[in-house]
Amino acid sequence: MTHYAGPYHWLAIVTWLLLAMICPSARARSPATDMLNRAAELRESGDFKGAAEALTQALQAAGLSPTDQKQLEFQRDVLKRIQHDYSLTRQELFQKLTASLKDATRPEFEQWLAEGWFDARSIDGQIFYLDVSVSNLYFRHPEMKSRRINGKDDAPEQKRRLEICRAIKEATRKEGTPYVLPHHFLCSMTVTASNVAPRGAVIRAWLPIPRQYPFQDEFKLVGSSPPVDSLAPATSPIRSVFMQQRVTGEHPTQFEITYNYNARGVFFDLKPEAIGRPDLSDPALASFVAEAPHVVFTGKIRKLAREIVGAETNPMLQAKAFYDWIGGNILYSFAREYSTLTNISDYCLTHRYGDCGQEALLFITLCRSQGIPARWQSGWNTFPGGKDIHDWTEIYLAPYGWVPVDPWAGIFATRYGTALTDGERRELHDFYFGGLDYYRMAANCDHSMTLDPPKKSMRSDDVDFQRGELEWEGGNIYFDNFSYKLDVQELK
Repeated sequence: MTHYAGPYHWLAIVTWLLLAMICPSARARSPATDMLNRAAELRESGDFKGAAEALTQALQAAGLSPTDQKQLEFQRDVLKRIQHDYSLTRQELFQKLTASLKDATRPEFEQWLAEGWFDARSIDGQIFYLDVSVSNLYFRHPEMKSRRINGKDDAPEQKRRLEICRAIKEATRKEGTPYVLPHHFLCSMTVTASNVAPRGAVIRAWLPIPRQYPFQDEFKLVGSSPPVDSLAPATSPIRSVFMQQRVTGEHPTQFEITYNYNARGVFFDLKPEAIGRPDLSDPALASFVAEAPHVVFTGKIRKLAREIVGAETNPMLQAKAFYDWIGGNILYSFAREYSTLTNISDYCLTHRYGDCGQEALLFITLCRSQGIPARWQSGWNTFPGGKDIHDWTEIYLAPYGWVPVDPWAGIFATRYGTALTDGERRELHDFYFGGLDYYRMAANCDHSMTLDPPKKSMRSDDVDFQRGELEWEGGNIYFDNFSYKLDVQELK
């Protein structure tokens, strides 16, 4: 297939140009659309070289609109991103497995490969495996955790989360408000670019910062290096600081910000009988019941939603049914980059596994398909010992307003809370439908948003925003060319 890719694609471009001269309907259709579709077919069949050649030749066609050019360039970059994620050969995967799993044998490894235990894809005639395949083994097959070498003991985190959720519920009962127990944090985020841009070039950087929420406030920028050029509004759906710095060539280019903020625990004691129907014509809610990137009401989604809710008409109980279904049917897994997926909610549903953001988008899609306003919320989980980037959701329930729901936490409690009793696991699972711990830094209130100011180049993550985004005049700086870290100090 690869041998004939070049002539076929060039012929397709010439054919379209001839049709455009004689057929008005052909003129109305972009040649980039056909090339994008063809490149996607080649990519999914494993012909990455053919897909890259198709996209490169399409970019050489005259009369491309700026939009078409960006789409073609982005999809060409997606090929590299997928190859970056699927980087392990069969032997390299086995070597990583034997370093992680006690008494791992070649026969059982071969059996697991045959049973599809590891994410794999064909790339130009060779099978490669996802770089986080070994870590995912323990999520998808928890029985293997007893053989894990130097595995993390998360029993203290499970018990501490249960203590926190109980304290938050008790405080909301005493204080009569869903927002309680304020905690104060001092954070420093550092993003360091490798020598990807030449000396004298200017690197532009966007770093995430806390957005204003009822549970999160009093953000104060304490310091930065270099100085901040602009600060997005407190209610921005994707809040960031924007900075620029010239490359010296002597050291890696580093961006650092330090800030304070407050976060509160949240718990809504939801009563089904109090739930009403929101006004979905309200512009503030209308977009959150609509389809969007990765929120697509496929036939599969609609069918599943109907099966889960049955005859139930109460929006709160419908959403709780979706939450419970995800907790019992979706496994956690580290994911490939979101930018390489065309429909994240469908991917999660089809594979029956996903990371926190994929689970969140599946929940959002199920809710919106039934007219329940649902939106993205993301930033960082700052839980001591478990700090990481994190995504969760909010749903709008009248008369309560926007209510937090964390599908990942529900899965964590249901499937992986082995240090807790069955009753404690259910209690923790139920808390995160309407509740949220205070170890969060929320920067976003929607997904697939545009940075302020917008990036000139493509995004490294066009869905989420937690790790930062970098670019220079030569284009985007991808994740493999910069590092990031968030240091969090809880102020007593």
